[in-house]
Amino acid sequence: MMHPAPGPLRRQPAPRPSPPLPHPPSLTRVDGVVREASVPALVSPVRRGSLADIPFDNAREAPADPVLGRRQQDGTWRDMTAAEFAADVLAVAKGLIAEGLRPGDRIAIMSRTTYEWTLLDFAAWAAGLITVPLYPTSSAFQARWILQDSGAVACAIESAEQARVISPERQHLHDLAHLWEFDTGAVDRLRTAGRNVPDAVVTARRAGLEPDSVATLVYTSGTTGRPKGCVLTHANFFAEVDNAIELLHPVFKAVSKEPASTLLFLPLSHVFGRMVAIGCLRARVRLGHAPSIATDDLLAALAGFRPTFLLAIPYVLEKVYNTGRATAEKMGRASSFDRASRIAQRYGQALEAGEHGT
Repeated sequence: MMHPAPGPLRRQPAPRPSPPLPHPPSLTRVDGVVREASVPALVSPVRRGSLADIPFDNAREAPADPVLGRRQQDGTWRDMTAAEFAADVLAVAKGLIAEGLRPGDRIAIMSRTTYEWTLLDFAAWAAGLITVPLYPTSSAFQARWILQDSGAVACAIESAEQARVISPERQHLHDLAHLWEFDTGAVDRLRTAGRNVPDAVVTARRAGLEPDSVATLVYTSGTTGRPKGCVLTHANFFAEVDNAIELLHPVFKAVSKEPASTLLFLPLSHVFGRMVAIGCLRARVRLGHAPSIATDDLLAALAGFRPTFLLAIPYVLEKVYNTGRATAEKMGRASSFDRASRIAQRYGQALEAGEHGT
C-alpha cells in the first residue's frame, strides 16, 4: 500500500554540553542481582519516513557538506558531498528498479567494508527493498542458508573470492535471480541500467516506507549452529543512531575548526559497523571506509584519512599498538616509545578527570 510522501525528518538541535546520562538508570533485580539497566530515551522517536530519506535530506539541507571520503587509486582521499552521494544513491536505486526488484524484495550484500556496501544499502532502501548482510568470510553453507532463509532475490558480492562461494550454490537458490560483483563493475552497470527510470519512481518507493517498515534482516555469525535472522525496522535504526548521536556528544559533533570524521573498518555485516555508518550519515559526519584491517593497510588509511575519532574493538587497537612497539624496538627506540605511551596514558587520564570535574 502506498502512503503519502513523508515530510522532511527534523534533526534534533545540537545538544548543549551536559552530563551524558541526565537520568539515573532504572535497574531490574532478580534475587538481588541486577539483570537489566535502562535509561529514558534522549530523543523523540521518528514518526515518519525511513532511512532512505537520509541522503536526500542531507542533499537538501547541506548539499555542499562533505559526508564521505573515498580513497583513490593513488592513495589520496577525495571528499564526496551530500549532493553527490544522494545523486549516486538515486542512480543505483533506479538501476535496482530497472532490474525488476520490487518493494519488499530482499537483496543480500557480501563484501568487506567499502563505499559500495553503504551505497547499495541506502540505494536498496530508496528502492523499497530489504537488505540482508552476509559476512565476507561466510562459508558456502552459511551463505546458502541465509540466502534461502531470507528469500533473497539478488546478491551483491565484492570479488571473485565471494563469487567462488556463492556461484556453486545457485542451483539450490531458486529465488536468487541476480548476482552482482563490485570488482567487475556491477555498480556502474546498475547506474547505466537505471538511466531511463524516472526519479519519481524512486520517490514513490521511498514514500511507501514508514518507520515500522522492515529495513534489514541481520543474521548471527552461525558459530553455534545455523545463522538466526533478526528483523530490524527503520525505527529500530533511528532509535539507536539518534540516541547515540545525542549521547556521544562531542564525538558526533564538530568541536574544533576540523569537522568531525571517522574511518570505519568494522564489518558492515555486523550491526555495530552498520550503526556507525548510518549514524555518521545521519549526523553528517565525514565517513571513510577501510576494507583491510591488516596493520600496514590500516595505518596507511588512518594517516591518509586523518579521522577525528574512531569506533573500534580493542583487538584492532592492540594490533596497531603492538606493531608500533615492535617497529620502535627494531629501531632501538623502545624506551622512547614506552615513555611516549606512558605520557599519553597520563594525558588521557588527566583529560578525562577534567571533563568530569574531578
